[in-house]
Amino acid sequence: MRDLREPLQRTALYAGGFLGPFGGSVVVSMLPEIGADTGVSTGTAATTVTAYLGVFAAAMLFSGTLGARWGRVRTVRTAYLVYAAVSIAAALAPTFSVLIGTRMLQGAANAFTTPLLLAALAVITPKDRLGRALGLFGAMQAAGQTVAPLIGGLAAEVSWRWAFVVLAGAALLLALAGLPESVRDDPSGTTRVRLRDALTPRVLRIGLVALLGWGALGGLGFLLAFRVEDDFGLSPSERGVVLTVFGLAGILSSRPVGMLIDRVGARAIVLIGAVSGAALVVVVGTVPWLVVLGVAWFLAGIASQFILVGVNAAVLGGPGGNRGGAVSVVQAFRFGGAAFSPLLLTPVYGADLVLAFLLPAALLGVLVPLAMARRPEASSR
Repeated sequence: MRDLREPLQRTALYAGGFLGPFGGSVVVSMLPEIGADTGVSTGTAATTVTAYLGVFAAAMLFSGTLGARWGRVRTVRTAYLVYAAVSIAAALAPTFSVLIGTRMLQGAANAFTTPLLLAALAVITPKDRLGRALGLFGAMQAAGQTVAPLIGGLAAEVSWRWAFVVLAGAALLLALAGLPESVRDDPSGTTRVRLRDALTPRVLRIGLVALLGWGALGGLGFLLAFRVEDDFGLSPSERGVVLTVFGLAGILSSRPVGMLIDRVGARAIVLIGAVSGAALVVVVGTVPWLVVLGVAWFLAGIASQFILVGVNAAVLGGPGGNRGGAVSVVQAFRFGGAAFSPLLLTPVYGADLVLAFLLPAALLGVLVPLAMARRPEASSR
């Protein structure tokens, strides 16, 4: 029985990467139905996305450190159980205010799974194979974000509430599976971890890279949706197809990117992703041909994995203790970029369409190389 349990728990470890992005994005395609059922506008219903991601990002500033103190296995299992309970509460929510509250609790619970799962991977994976393990985890995250709108849309054909029942069931299964026994043997667990051990200049620089990688590249789907509607007149379903190619590229490329990181190092991969991603954002924002735009957006999905898998490998494979806290901080920056990107760039788009794409491209192409420049304390590749 134990021989079967260990592979199952390893599979559940990776599957946990699917749940977070899936839960965050599942409401995107059913916002009109949520609004109609709860008596609010579609625009107000869209705050269910912000409520989830905002709390998710804020809680991750400290969730990795607290999880390491409380015990990784116990914390992750408890977080899954809380996630399942509040998902049922969301399915039964009688008012929009209650739904918003449950979405915030979902985001908080998710914050105590994602960074701890990444830290667990670093514990059980040999350093020379860490990149490919993180690549597989990244592929699961990309898959969760990609299929979430589809599952949400199918659920909304009957009732949007069923999507939350699906989330509850998935979280409960993951809680029952648990994590591999070897995860308990964390060498850094012999001393009390502190948040300040994770808030080093190196971790904060990598966090800035994660923020730009998602806020100025991976999080630009909303901006692209504006453009293909205004310039090409695409319908909602057609816009969805264009946007989906980004996630599809992430699913296909994450593991190969991880394998490449094992060969040449995280820093080089992040730099390649940033420079190529900046160029592709310019193409996506300026090219007058829809097919070329779609191809560029697909390639941008690959570039985003160079950055996102790269920053996880850089922080988990680097020096210092409290790796769970460090990756938690970096992930907080990443999803903070996703939360703030629409707030900052939508007004720019209203003033100048091209500038709305050139600005994030410039930030990505200039600030990331500066942040990833070699420093005397950086001993990893």
